[in-house]
Amino acid sequence: MFSALLRIVGMIQIVLGLAYLFVPAEFLRLIGHSAPAADLLYPLGMLAARFIAYGVGFLWVSRTPNAHRPWIALMVLIQTIDLGVGAYYTATGVVPLSLSGFPMFNAIWIAIGLSAMLLRKDREGQAST
Repeated sequence: MFSALLRIVGMIQIVLGLAYLFVPAEFLRLIGHSAPAADLLYPLGMLAARFIAYGVGFLWVSRTPNAHRPWIALMVLIQTIDLGVGAYYTATGVVPLSLSGFPMFNAIWIAIGLSAMLLRKDREGQAST
């Protein structure tokens, strides 16, 4: 089950990366955001590279999760930061909940799911020693 969760997270990252790389303005409009200024397309492309690389990495990590626990913990950190940023900009009225709700929901289930799996593996490891 842990490997399946890692593959799902990896695929989500790749899909986001491809959207931000190839159709960033259209993607943002599709999900309800305003069109980005033209000069923001460059940093969105850089962001896309990170999404794609982390997604491909997670597909690789899914084969041997225990050997790559720091990368999994870093994804928990990424999702926790994503949630915090979403909550901040929603609370301050910059972004409506209609735009931030789904990404924040994803951040929550990914962070909780990966954290629970890491903790379960820790308990299993301690029980076997």
